[in-house]
Amino acid sequence: MEPSSGSIASLTGPTELSGPSSLHGDSMVTKKIVEDNNTSLPADRDVTGPRSLTRLLGLFDVLSMTPDGMSLAELNVTLESPKSSLLNLLRPLVAEGYLIHSAGQYRLGPSIFRLAASVMSAWNFPKMIRPFMEELCQRTGESVLLGVLNRDAEVLTYVEVIDSPHPVRYQIPVGTTRPLYASSAGRLLLAYTEKRWRDAYLSSVQFKVRTAIPLTRASLSRELDRIRAEGVSTSVDNYMVGLAAVAAPVFDGDGNCIASLNIAGPSDRFRNELDQLKAAVKEVAAKASGVVGGIEARAA
Repeated sequence: MEPSSGSIASLTGPTELSGPSSLHGDSMVTKKIVEDNNTSLPADRDVTGPRSLTRLLGLFDVLSMTPDGMSLAELNVTLESPKSSLLNLLRPLVAEGYLIHSAGQYRLGPSIFRLAASVMSAWNFPKMIRPFMEELCQRTGESVLLGVLNRDAEVLTYVEVIDSPHPVRYQIPVGTTRPLYASSAGRLLLAYTEKRWRDAYLSSVQFKVRTAIPLTRASLSRELDRIRAEGVSTSVDNYMVGLAAVAAPVFDGDGNCIASLNIAGPSDRFRNELDQLKAAVKEVAAKASGVVGGIEARAA
């Protein structure tokens, strides 16, 4: 939604409207962190089925909530399963790339992410959210974008776009990426990641993309706190003169922010109606969360 290769009608320019070719985006999804070894399997897990299958599902559950991985001892306590049985399960999963075993920790591997991508493709998340995007476009008259977090690349990726009917509008193609810090949607996704990942990002981020208002790690951190407090991310001429944007989170059933729903357009149309636009985006994003079982954000 901000800097990069988007454009407002015939206008092309830096930042949010249409940024320099060097701009790359961001995308989002968050994971839960298992805080201690007392984490147990979901209450509704059917433990009457085949034991190995129950352990396998439980294993993927707990590791999906623990980005940094877990040791065999931690899995033993969390899953309440013998180490010998767990090893029989873990070894083939590591061999096939579904898990990674490094420095004594087990983490989800590339094969499980490929499987998840195939499932998501069949589920067609953008298609489920599109009716809400259409509603938001009708209510605001602005372009509507759906963005997700790409953790590995640390960017935002727009996976669905509806163009405004106005002749002067913000326009970008599906698949466009943005640095997390350089777009309102990216900052929203960053604000709702778990604290450990967010802190790591803030400690290493390099502000390579120019913004209308210079950023520092301290100012970005304060902005992320504000976003979490208000539940919405806004930008009016902040990152590209002439472009404005408003983004709100789409939550899943665990209270994780899995996408940003945002509108973007010329600043002149946003200034006098910013409060109404923020309310509209938050309301529609909450309705979109409902179709994926979304609940209010959990504490970071």
